Amino acid sequence: MKRFLIPLIFGLGGFAILLSLGVWQLNRLAEKESILAEIDARLKDDPVALPATVSVEKDRFLPVALRGDFDGHDVPVFLSHSGGPIYRLIAAFETEDGRRIMVDRGGIPTSAGLSDTARTGPMNGVSVTGNLHWPDEVDTWTPEPDARGVFFGRDIAAMAKVMETEPILVVARTVSENTPQATPLPVTSAGIPNNHLGYAVQWFGLAAVWAGMTIVLLWRIRSAKPEEDT
Repeated sequence: MKRFLIPLIFGLGGFAILLSLGVWQLNRLAEKESILAEIDARLKDDPVALPATVSVEKDRFLPVALRGDFDGHDVPVFLSHSGGPIYRLIAAFETEDGRRIMVDRGGIPTSAGLSDTARTGPMNGVSVTGNLHWPDEVDTWTPEPDARGVFFGRDIAAMAKVMETEPILVVARTVSENTPQATPLPVTSAGIPNNHLGYAVQWFGLAAVWAGMTIVLLWRIRSAKPEEDT
């Protein structure tokens, strides 16, 4: 029995750990699905006025309705999209009460280029509905804006500094006056990663492999002839 003890301990211990990790991922899956359901419900709420004080945590995905002016100052952001690479047009927007924020007006195909006809241009008396959003698209590996001023991720703080606005971004659902090239790309929960089911399957698969390897090892130990005393 001594020959079986250590392999059995390692086998059962490893199997239990891998199995518990799979169960933990299933629990995280349930939590994530609950969070996504809450986000979907909030995205569909009736829009409200922009809060006087905006909280990143409290007001994330809050539907808002704005009226004001585009002053023609914008920043293109190069991003990949399901339909291919696009420029997302982030424009400075001054509300009727004098606040200066940013509006993500939507996507422009890269084939359209960045000519003046594809950019915002000044527009007055524009109505916008959309959702407050703080995308997590930049890290230490994200390139700096290029010579044309094109960003490679929606960096709220950096874009606000360039356009001299508050660090607030509204991703448009509708814009009463929009260039034909800029197609609104509203916030949806589909863009929020939820890979916990895949991770759970991986952990359970590893647990099954570990159990199989343990059984094979124990069978080989049992089949091996014990060394005879000399």
